[in-house]
Amino acid sequence: MKINLKSVRIRFFSTIVILLLAAVLYVLFTRFEGTEPEVNIEGMTHFIRKSQPLSLSVSDGNSGLRSISVLLEKEGKEIPLLDREFPSFFTLGKGRVRDENTDLTIEPVKLGLEDGKALLRISAEDYSWRNWWNGNKKEIVRDIVIDTRPPRIAVLNRQHNIVQGGSGLVIYRLSEPCTRSGVRVGDNFFPGYSAENLPEIQDSSIFLCFIALNYQQGRGTPLQIEAEDPAGNSVSAGFYHYIRSRKFKDDIINISDGFLNEKMPEFEGLIRKTDASPLEKFLEVNRDIRKRNTSRFKNMGTQTANTLMWQGPFLRLPNSARRASFADHREYRYKGETIDRQVHMGVDLASLAYAPVPAANGGKVILAEYIGIYGETVVIDHGFGLFSAYSHLSSMDVQVGQRLSKGDIIGKTGTTGMAGGDHLHLGMIVHNTFVNPVEWWDPAWIKNNVTSKIKEIKGKG
Repeated sequence: MKINLKSVRIRFFSTIVILLLAAVLYVLFTRFEGTEPEVNIEGMTHFIRKSQPLSLSVSDGNSGLRSISVLLEKEGKEIPLLDREFPSFFTLGKGRVRDENTDLTIEPVKLGLEDGKALLRISAEDYSWRNWWNGNKKEIVRDIVIDTRPPRIAVLNRQHNIVQGGSGLVIYRLSEPCTRSGVRVGDNFFPGYSAENLPEIQDSSIFLCFIALNYQQGRGTPLQIEAEDPAGNSVSAGFYHYIRSRKFKDDIINISDGFLNEKMPEFEGLIRKTDASPLEKFLEVNRDIRKRNTSRFKNMGTQTANTLMWQGPFLRLPNSARRASFADHREYRYKGETIDRQVHMGVDLASLAYAPVPAANGGKVILAEYIGIYGETVVIDHGFGLFSAYSHLSSMDVQVGQRLSKGDIIGKTGTTGMAGGDHLHLGMIVHNTFVNPVEWWDPAWIKNNVTSKIKEIKGKG
């Protein structure tokens, strides 16, 4: 068999050419890859405060990382915050580093920068042969605001007298727009509301904050105003106040078998242990269900309107007698033995059976439904975190979303819920705290603690 050497040489050289061409193509497609490095930023907002942490996560899975730089520019001044070079594999020309995580802390004061607008420039380059061997470049440019100073708070009223279990009003001015401001009472925070919609003031820098002491908070309860701006700078300020302690009444309620047999069937759908005795059911209702029902009222603060919808003293049920007071400490007895203790979070008013119930003041209905121990209940939002609640109703004549004027009939008294006789349970709530309704009925208290303070600010404006 005769071998054609010429054809063998042609095939050999063709193979070499193909291999060389494949190598060239490999280099072209790998070393000249056009994918930019990935850059992720954490902890960065539109603002840089006094000490601003910044976390960078940079990666390039193709050519590897060549460099990372972070530059802050303000008024023509450039300040390098990070300038890092990464090595390569000499023979392959690829980066040795594929992923890099870096934490920075930007401190404008130490860098000699004043507050104001600035530019943050973050860039990363890889070892690609593109762009004349300079590699692919990823650049992120962000407009930012350097804000290192906390807001300033000015309290605009001098007198803040508040009774244990009572309400108060604090009016203050902020030096700049804030994302959060209000008054902290003990561990409880009461948000402030801008007075821009208040006809007497109409100033977005002034805030009204209704506050409350719960029945357990007496003298020594810390009160302070807090504010935080969009950059996260926060400040707190104390203000003059006087807290008057108060002792609440003790009350004994005797539970009879007749009451248990009459009332417990109303709660059958709410009681977990259906085969319990009437007394065991009562204890579940009076403890567990009461706690769940009360929490419904405490979560209503987020639904309030940013305006005041009420005027003057609040109405009480006409021609009614008070049967129980706010924060009565109740001892429940069955056959002479104490079985439970609870605190009464409202005022009980009794009139004629099925007496019409007026709205205590102007506002909007935010709840009208059956709530366990409170029975058929209507809650009215009066704005700026103030609510009134009407419970044990036999009927409800309003709907959620309905606007009401003072005196509009919302329903009739009754015995729904844990009521032993026909009456109205009236509760007043400031943000998330039950307070004594008696204050809100008193024209002198309204004048001294609310309207005169607002008029004083109007005079200063």
